[in-house]
Amino acid sequence: MAHDSPSINADPHSADARGPIDQAVTHVLDLLLPPQCLNCGCIVETTGALCAPCWEQVSFLTSPFCACCGLPFEEDAGTDALCGACHRARPAYQRARAVMIYDEASRHMILAYKHGDRTDMAPAFAAWAARAGGDLIADADLIAPVPLHWTRLFRRRFNQAALIARHLSADGGQKFAPDLIVRKRRTPSQAGLGFGGRRRNVRGAFRAAAKWRSRLAGKRVLLIDDVMTTGATVSSCARVLTRAGASAVDVLTLARVVRPQPE
Repeated sequence: MAHDSPSINADPHSADARGPIDQAVTHVLDLLLPPQCLNCGCIVETTGALCAPCWEQVSFLTSPFCACCGLPFEEDAGTDALCGACHRARPAYQRARAVMIYDEASRHMILAYKHGDRTDMAPAFAAWAARAGGDLIADADLIAPVPLHWTRLFRRRFNQAALIARHLSADGGQKFAPDLIVRKRRTPSQAGLGFGGRRRNVRGAFRAAAKWRSRLAGKRVLLIDDVMTTGATVSSCARVLTRAGASAVDVLTLARVVRPQPE
């Protein structure tokens, strides 16, 4: 279910992770340029935090949820419980987790990050992701982003998933593999498409990079993306990685869409 956890609002650059000089520099910078809420921009106490009103609007995800896709449950059905969709057909990935539900509050932050050049949000998002998917990170050998097509990367100037993946790998000690997956063709927008349409849209769009093929055998990969809607994109990426030799693929996203499940 969705739950507002105080720990998710903690400073990702905590004092115990920094030396005294870094702490002093941060203190001076905070006096000159006070930290702002990631969402609304009001003054807050710590870098990478949300103000209380914005924090209350965000639906952070905690257990219970589907052991496979991470869909939140209303009631606890056990740690190995699966949702109806995963019971009927297991995805190509093994486990997926998300920081929060994709709703108006999270959408505002993610769009600002992706399209507003808010790369300053990446450390905080990575810290949130580390709390939501700590077990996935600990199990990973490689951390890789879902790739953008080069034309989209040229226009946006950065891959939002890659920035988060880089922070996670640096903090956790896993190998960062930004070029593990190649997006072979530019896919049309997924907006408004259901699972079938999204799956057709990304079919054949990805391949494992040739330079990684000899190093993928037996490796567990953690895929990073911003939003999981139907799971078609991450499933397509997971499929090409397992075919190239990866032992398993997990998925960690900032947000996921939650829809009513069929009975």
